[in-house]
Amino acid sequence: MTLLAGKNAIIYGAAGRIGTAVATAFAGEGARVFLAGRTRARLDALAGGIRTAGGRAEPAVVDALDERAVDEHAAAVAAEGGIDVSVNLIGHGDVQGKPLVEMALADYERPVVTAVRTQFLTARAAARHMIARRSGAILFFGGAADPVREFAVGGLQVAFHALEAMRRQLAAELGPHGIRTVTLRTGGIPETLPVDFPGKSELAENIAGKTMLGRAATLADVGAVAAFVASDRAASMTAATVNVSCGALVD
Repeated sequence: MTLLAGKNAIIYGAAGRIGTAVATAFAGEGARVFLAGRTRARLDALAGGIRTAGGRAEPAVVDALDERAVDEHAAAVAAEGGIDVSVNLIGHGDVQGKPLVEMALADYERPVVTAVRTQFLTARAAARHMIARRSGAILFFGGAADPVREFAVGGLQVAFHALEAMRRQLAAELGPHGIRTVTLRTGGIPETLPVDFPGKSELAENIAGKTMLGRAATLADVGAVAAFVASDRAASMTAATVNVSCGALVD
């Protein structure tokens, strides 16, 4: 039996690299995936690929930073049989490669404000519908980690730490309603680096070099683990982080 048979899952930022990996894995495990994003053509292409492979996908243009849009979309999904899983994977607009002392305030605070706003809106929208059913899983991505010494990451880590504080509080408040919150964290996924990213090959080698398995996590790795965490096989997991770093992060 597939892990997510009969479940409805919303993936925000579905057309991005990580979103595509998670959506594809969820659909492959039997979930009906509701693909939310801002670019219709990319969403339709992803939905078409999932359907060709035998999965079920429903694309929708949704601005995950817009309160009304998020609430209305969640209500529409809930009307289609409920919301079982919600995953937010939109980009946060972080600027990397520039030291903090040289960074503009707007560039530093953008990922923090964006991450907190979108995760709050999407988690709240899903939880309001999950509470009545006394079940559900809200997945976060990123996780807290030690400061990065070799590379300037701007406000990225601050955003991730803020999300972890939110995830812990949601776990405490939503747990009595049977709703789980779990963060997936990696030590970096080289496949997500843009083709023209400065120093891409060096950074990819650095990421792999820090792992205990001698390789970096792949998009397929993240999708597979996300599907398990979202499933009832992980029903006892909440207020937790899941390490998908090939040993780059040590628990």
